[in-house]
Amino acid sequence: MEIALKDGGLGLPRRVLFCVFAVSGVCALLYQLVWQRALLLIYGSNIESVTMVVSAFMLGLGLGSLIGGTISKKSGMPLLFLFGCVEILIGLYGAVSLALFSKVGEMTGDLSPLITGVLCFGLVLLPTLLMGSTLPLLVAHYVNSSKSVGYSVSMLYFVNTLGAGIGAFLAAFFVLGWLGLSQSILLAVVLNIIAGITILYCWKKGGRDVK
Repeated sequence: MEIALKDGGLGLPRRVLFCVFAVSGVCALLYQLVWQRALLLIYGSNIESVTMVVSAFMLGLGLGSLIGGTISKKSGMPLLFLFGCVEILIGLYGAVSLALFSKVGEMTGDLSPLITGVLCFGLVLLPTLLMGSTLPLLVAHYVNSSKSVGYSVSMLYFVNTLGAGIGAFLAAFFVLGWLGLSQSILLAVVLNIIAGITILYCWKKGGRDVK
């Protein structure tokens, strides 16, 4: 017996929403690992660079979550549309990220370790702000349909964390070794853009948010 998976009448199948958010988690971990390695290759493996990259990811995700939460509280916001656009923007940044890192590295190779660390921080802060905003946007959309905050948060957090775990496993044991940094980034970019286009398509076909 097939269970109806329509998201509370909003026209977006839950399985699509969950799959897309899991893919988003895979991409986030791929980006984190590739960017960290790329920046270490450019600036050298020192404690300042590692600390700044990890700190930027954590801060960016946290601030992005606050920004996404603020936006999601505004009445009438097209949450699915925004989520789809954010996924595409992350992919676009990913597409130019390695070239951008390399160019900045060439221009700043003789700077002090502290300034180097700050630059590493800035290079990954913007995309992580975008990544952090995705969870509150989807939670707000899902709460509107399921009417259950606890269920919405737990399910979306679960699938995103599951995707991140899968991404970490694949990156460590397969993707980076087989594809290298450039092709691994390309894989994440393609997945991000597919995820974004999928959500925008579903939104346009009847998955618009109701508030």
